[in-house]
Amino acid sequence: MPADLTGSFLALDDGRPAVVLGRVYARPAERVWSLLTDPGELARWFPSRAEFELRPGGTARFVGDPHQPDSTGLVLAADPPRRLAFEWGGDEIRLDLEEQDDGRTRLTLTDVLADPEAAARNAAGWEVCLTALDALARDETPAGPYAGTGAPWREAYDGYIEAGFPSGAPVPGAD
Repeated sequence: MPADLTGSFLALDDGRPAVVLGRVYARPAERVWSLLTDPGELARWFPSRAEFELRPGGTARFVGDPHQPDSTGLVLAADPPRRLAFEWGGDEIRLDLEEQDDGRTRLTLTDVLADPEAAARNAAGWEVCLTALDALARDETPAGPYAGTGAPWREAYDGYIEAGFPSGAPVPGAD
């Protein structure tokens, strides 16, 4: 299994399956929040062009993903610069920020899965996306969220399967 996989597969307190990944950025929470919510920043790391009405009950719009149809979801929580939660593709995505004492910010991404068999697929996808976000947080130019179904996505996917994450959900662009 590749050493750089950061995801965990678990059951939430309510029993729903989830994939959880975390990162720590040498940036204040306000800057990380901007990376998570500004459409121009999102376009550089998130798989779809996304726009959020940053209020509970607001609309989340997703367009331009080559592997998914354009869609809308519901913003479930918006508490700048600490929490954004929204529906996307049947899943609930939670982005939680916690500012550390040293000025860094911890991001916890929780993908509450509609289909547990999507765990390995989604964890691998988030690894690729968060790698692009990591570059942005370092003021580097990321390659973007897409690397096809080859490396590094395939390596992460295979690693998560090897780690025992449920798999078997269709892989857009590969199935």
